[in-house]
Amino acid sequence: MSRTPAATGGERMSTEARLPRGTRRLRAAAARFTTPLLPDDYLSLISPLWSARELRGRVVEVVPEAGDAATLVIKPGWGWPFDSAPGQYIGIAVEVDGRFHWRSYSLTSPPTRHQRHVSVTVKAMPEGFLSRHLVSGVAPGTVVRLAAPRGEFVLPDPPPERILFLTAGSGITPIMAMLRTLHRRRTLSDVVLVHSAPDERETLFADEIDRLAREHPGLRVHLRHTARDGRLDLAGLDRVCADWRGRQAWVCGPNAMLDEAERVWGDAGLGDRLHVERFSADLTGGEAEGGTVTFATSGREVDADGATTLLEAGEGAGVALPFGCRMGICHSCVVPLRSGAVRDLRDGTERRIERGAPAEKIQTCVTAAAGDCVIDS
Repeated sequence: MSRTPAATGGERMSTEARLPRGTRRLRAAAARFTTPLLPDDYLSLISPLWSARELRGRVVEVVPEAGDAATLVIKPGWGWPFDSAPGQYIGIAVEVDGRFHWRSYSLTSPPTRHQRHVSVTVKAMPEGFLSRHLVSGVAPGTVVRLAAPRGEFVLPDPPPERILFLTAGSGITPIMAMLRTLHRRRTLSDVVLVHSAPDERETLFADEIDRLAREHPGLRVHLRHTARDGRLDLAGLDRVCADWRGRQAWVCGPNAMLDEAERVWGDAGLGDRLHVERFSADLTGGEAEGGTVTFATSGREVDADGATTLLEAGEGAGVALPFGCRMGICHSCVVPLRSGAVRDLRDGTERRIERGAPAEKIQTCVTAAAGDCVIDS
């Protein structure tokens, strides 16, 4: 499940703010007592995973999975908050050709009291430069940058009495953390999993899911191979889960499936029972005119078309913009719009600031230039 956090600017500040208070105090003390050198100058001599500026981790294992995917097992370094909830995601940055590239992926490891490692499962996408690199180009021992767990698509504690998990493709990844958590806590008492994948070879975690179903009679699994059976029509959900209306549902997969789920649950008046996780923003709700984007702090300019987000335009120009989920959810990418016009590609909403007027904050990951504009970065 790919999203995307950053280790520069606002993201570093937000990551620091989420650390435990004791950790922040230790970092502050390290900064005072190691002047004039940076704390990292000393900490890195002890361990490359110790840093006063950022969270780091070391890849300890890369486990091949079905469907051109792999699970990365990571040992986080100093300051990592081992307090995630099942269903959350983390950010990972890997250095490629001298530059760190960030993406977000769902945790597939369940949070445990004595946790020392975390894991994410990445599917290599044909157009996904970083996903392909993570699956086939990262060796054990690689030190990566991390962003702390985030996300509201979580399993509550205690869990509901009756649960429906509805997933497709790599949408199974956050649900796998939930299933593993329920397994550890012995609370897999009444759970239905409906999962779609192209075929058996592309089905992530198939063996483990089968093993969980054998061990827990309360887990009912419906696997659908779309190459043979076609796409699941949610209008016929009663055929695979007759009591879905009485269950809390967690749904994750392609945007088309999520849109359909929101419509079906909404029509049934059950929107409060539906929990949806989107791996990418739906940017088909608006069009922008494009224009010249000026990044005031760096002084760089770039001509951007109306389909290119300000975040993408900045990255293409070598501007280090803050970012997080790349879906307009986490607000890590927010920067001030000094002047000009931008348009939200999700719904077409325009924001316009006249020259000399107070700046307004915008989300660069879901907005594009609607004419010439100046942003404070």
